[in-house]
Amino acid sequence: MISNNPRLASFLEHYGIVVIVVVMMVLLYASRPDVFLTLANLTNIIKQNASLALLALGMFVVIVTAGIDLSVGSVMALAMMCLAVAAKAGVPWPIVILIGPAVGIACGLVNGFGLTILRLPHPFIMTLGTLNVARGLSSLITNGAPVSGLGPQVRYLGQANYDFGIFPPPTGLPASLFVVVICAAALWFFLNRTSLGRHIFAIGGNPHAARVSGINVDRVLVYVYAISGFFAGLAGLLLAGRTDSGFPLAGQNAELDAIAAVIIGGASFFGGRGTILGVLAGVLIMGLMRNGLNLNNISPFWQQILIGLVIILAVYIDVIRRRAAVRT
Repeated sequence: MISNNPRLASFLEHYGIVVIVVVMMVLLYASRPDVFLTLANLTNIIKQNASLALLALGMFVVIVTAGIDLSVGSVMALAMMCLAVAAKAGVPWPIVILIGPAVGIACGLVNGFGLTILRLPHPFIMTLGTLNVARGLSSLITNGAPVSGLGPQVRYLGQANYDFGIFPPPTGLPASLFVVVICAAALWFFLNRTSLGRHIFAIGGNPHAARVSGINVDRVLVYVYAISGFFAGLAGLLLAGRTDSGFPLAGQNAELDAIAAVIIGGASFFGGRGTILGVLAGVLIMGLMRNGLNLNNISPFWQQILIGLVIILAVYIDVIRRRAAVRT
């Protein structure tokens, strides 16, 4: 039926993920009407998933090129530790805030140059190595000890709320929400309105054709992994602010959550497709799923199982779409 209705098929292709989010919210509200739609719970969902949203935005750029970045969780932890140590050492807060993204960009450049200069067969290998290096460094900085008490300016983006004279204090719209929205809008503009952004999609669609057309694929890939690192570092800043600390074990398996959100949001592991809206919807689906399961006292072990099944389903749908595109 759907295939015989082009308008419906086009609508589901572009906005089906949004429909899923709405349906999930209705079901969760029906299961816990006393808690789910409260401002405190919705604010909590946003704050808990803001860092994941930034990781997913960076991962999306990588996956568009048919690559992968396994290091983002460890890079986030390393950025947290570096800025936390700097804050405790009395470094001025404007510099502390810049340390997180700077560390992320540095790690991303290591990934990009390592991948292109060493000519490794797949980014899985390079980023897996960086994952371990960054995780080791984040523990080495303080011998595995967490650092807390970062100061109000450093905590601001992770903890602040804007009530706009509408919401009862201390609730409101989280500052981290605006960070995610601004980053998503900037990334959308970059990918869709700049030549470099179009080159990124071209590489994901067909890297050989991109090279033949004159695109410097190696240089573009360096930019791609630097962008991923930047978002990981910024995610570290938000997480450090929310928890008022830096801890070496932060971000464990966060790279898997970021990959899951991107794939659930409709991006393709084969590269060349996906949208920013889909990525944010994928993050929201994971956040709603975890929140709903927690509100209904479902074991975290079952949560992992369900998320794993959703990932498998999302990838299977991607494979079906690719087969259909090949046939047409």
